[in-house]
Amino acid sequence: MTILFCSNINLANLQSLLDRYKLTIITVDDDAAIPGSFWQPPEAGLIDNTLYIRNDTPVHSALHESCHYICMDQQRREKLHTDAGGSAIEESGVCYLQILLSDFIPEMKQKRMLDDMDEWGYSFRLGSAKAWFEDDAEDAFEWLQSNNIITANNVPTWKVCK
Repeated sequence: MTILFCSNINLANLQSLLDRYKLTIITVDDDAAIPGSFWQPPEAGLIDNTLYIRNDTPVHSALHESCHYICMDQQRREKLHTDAGGSAIEESGVCYLQILLSDFIPEMKQKRMLDDMDEWGYSFRLGSAKAWFEDDAEDAFEWLQSNNIITANNVPTWKVCK
């Protein structure tokens, strides 16, 4: 299986999703550095409320970085440049939310997101993203719900953490 890249999706769907969180996408040239990329290209970058991607940026990376923006508090969002930081539970919330939001990208959906996360090397103690999401992510779910990012029914509220 090949990782799904931003060049393989309709970016208008990703922008429409991120518009709900007041995030903007800027696509950079294929051979250009990605501003705000913590892990370096092809990983997505974040500066302020802007997500930077290239055609070879994995969709999971674009959603992961976007979810960092959604899950951090306002004070950190105001200073955001490259390193999202955050706690271990926030990182779990980010991973959980990127899985939920993948359903809003028609080419991705949850199954593909889980497979791509495993293929890319995300590491979960139960051995796979799917096993973690289904059987070990209660703390991430509770954190997202307590921060009003998702509802008790696993539905995004379209709000960012305060």
